[in-house]
Amino acid sequence: MSRPLHRGVSGGGRLSVNGPDFWDDSQMKDKIEKEDLERNRSPGDQTYSPTKFLCRILFPDNSPSKHNLGENGLLSDPFSPGTGRNRLKYALVLIRLSLVVIILLALTGSFWWTISITSSSRGHIYHGYRQLQEQVVSDLRDIGQLSLGATNVKDIEYCPPESENFIPCFNVSENLDLGLSKGEEVDRHCGPGSRQNCLVLPPVNYKIPLRWPTGRDVIWHANVNITAQEVLSSGSMTKRLMMLEEEQISFRSDSAMFDSIEDYSHQIAEMIGLRNESNFVRAGVRTILDIGCGYGSFGAHLFSSQLLTMCVANYEASGSQVQLTLERGLPAMIGSFNSKQLPYPSLSFDMIHCAECHVDWDQKDGIFLVEVDRLLRPGGYFVWTSTVTNTQRSVRNKVSLKKWNFVQNFAESMCWKLLAQQDETAVWKKTSLKKCYFARRPGVGPSICSKGQDIESPYYRPLQACIAGTQSRRWIPIEERTKWPSRAKLNSSELKIHGLLSEALAEDSLNWNSAVNNYWSLLSPLIFSDHPKRPGDDDPSPPYNMLRNVLDMNAHFGGLNAALLDAKKSVWVMNVIPTSGPNYLPLILDRGFVGVLHDWCEAFPTYPRTYDLVHANGLLSMEFGQHIRCPMFDLFIEMDRVLRPEGWVILRDSVPLIELARSHAARLKWDARVIEVESSDEKLLICQKPFSRRQAS
Repeated sequence: MSRPLHRGVSGGGRLSVNGPDFWDDSQMKDKIEKEDLERNRSPGDQTYSPTKFLCRILFPDNSPSKHNLGENGLLSDPFSPGTGRNRLKYALVLIRLSLVVIILLALTGSFWWTISITSSSRGHIYHGYRQLQEQVVSDLRDIGQLSLGATNVKDIEYCPPESENFIPCFNVSENLDLGLSKGEEVDRHCGPGSRQNCLVLPPVNYKIPLRWPTGRDVIWHANVNITAQEVLSSGSMTKRLMMLEEEQISFRSDSAMFDSIEDYSHQIAEMIGLRNESNFVRAGVRTILDIGCGYGSFGAHLFSSQLLTMCVANYEASGSQVQLTLERGLPAMIGSFNSKQLPYPSLSFDMIHCAECHVDWDQKDGIFLVEVDRLLRPGGYFVWTSTVTNTQRSVRNKVSLKKWNFVQNFAESMCWKLLAQQDETAVWKKTSLKKCYFARRPGVGPSICSKGQDIESPYYRPLQACIAGTQSRRWIPIEERTKWPSRAKLNSSELKIHGLLSEALAEDSLNWNSAVNNYWSLLSPLIFSDHPKRPGDDDPSPPYNMLRNVLDMNAHFGGLNAALLDAKKSVWVMNVIPTSGPNYLPLILDRGFVGVLHDWCEAFPTYPRTYDLVHANGLLSMEFGQHIRCPMFDLFIEMDRVLRPEGWVILRDSVPLIELARSHAARLKWDARVIEVESSDEKLLICQKPFSRRQAS
């Protein structure tokens, strides 16, 4: 059951006991003799050798005397219960000793391993070895700062201006230096040296995005990294449905060069056999993966039909489809079909859409189409719009005709059925019957994945050339699934597939409905800047709601997402399942939400300033409670990077971790307060990121 929240700020203090120092004559005599001995040492003893330097780091002398004195002036036992400060000191010494031993072993082992590698691979190994050294130095510096005390920890610095749109793990120039090419240079490559230990500032003329739904159709030009020329010369259909107007970019549904998005969506519905796009839900379509989405116009239009469209596109240094789509308040993340599987479960989307998405579907023996098949639910649809699919043109263009024939034949070999082909659009339907795969002639089409290959939720695993998902218990045709919005609840048989009872989901929903009400009361009226909102009043209608993009860093069952929908909040939620915890991502996607697997020791695949609210319940305990794989402060720097100026952070966790998190929030210059949770050993930390402006040069 849920527990009500009580407002309040927890206080902290340090209890000190002052008393006289008791020194007997013998102790004073010993002290004087030792001081004389120190003064009479030879100059050779004063050399600053590396060994002595290491000892001084490991055993700093921070006490006023060389003795550990009890309250009676006697030497005290450092391991006795009454000497908390000494025990802390020796614990730090043991930690430092252990760290040094581990580092020496790791560096020694990596050195011998490096020299044993063939010369052709040493360039890559040296790069990784250098990053490891940088990581070790950084960790030692952090430990040294912590040992000096919080008062001596320096404020975090701001990143240089060229980093205002930088995303760790996507360093094209560095990847080219490593010899990566053929699209892999824009892929995600994370390593110890990919993180940034600085705060990313917004562009000079950055403005708070317009409120939803106005912000869906109009964005500030200065907020995104795109030139006027890129706006005017955008190639795909959905990109061209926009215009530059002074300081703003406006997206419109009509274009003189192309049919409107509404007509295009209507055409797809008719090709499937539906009256219009409003009937997609009735046909079992709720979630759509839009590859190379332009700037999200297709998903923006379908939103009114209760369809949720996730945009994925390659990393782009300028004119990014993902950045502009997120700026409009629409789901998006960086992802590519170059070499790795996307971090979504098999059988996750009801439709996959590609309109001039620049994926060469005929390359690499059709392996990209195999990935589409993995992601599609049984009975799902693949929509491809391209000049290649225009058969009349293809007859005159032998290259296009060859591509079209390959895709058509390969799709048939995977048991896809071509429903219709009109103008430049073709629609296939994935089979709902597993037996179709086994009825194929031997050697025709990709093979069925073995049990070891058929991983339900891969995390950036290399692309597989076999058909996946056939061994999953989630193999349910979209026509037989619970229709939206009832799908968010799931029936008992669907929950049984995920090992859950209806009562467990009902209790989770009850808890989150209460939590969302409490969150909204705590944030109001601050999130409604143009409306005198008071706790208990009804929420104002758009455009007053300033929250649109929500990142749930430890989504569990997707309860926060469901509760926000139940409360009729005009938000969408990126549900993230950490790779270090239980994998509930298949359940989340089966509920009709969007989400992704992610390792929070790495940067999230999005641009800076893309979320209005970052939420994490129990994430700190999961990542830093027992097995610590990376510094907690790095996670907070990442939260600051993805959070928009004046955005919010809500953390719920154990009291010690929340107190530590509050100290990190202070370093980031966040406004923070701790909220007591009644009848619980947990607390809430609610923070707001300030709007720190960069001065124009």
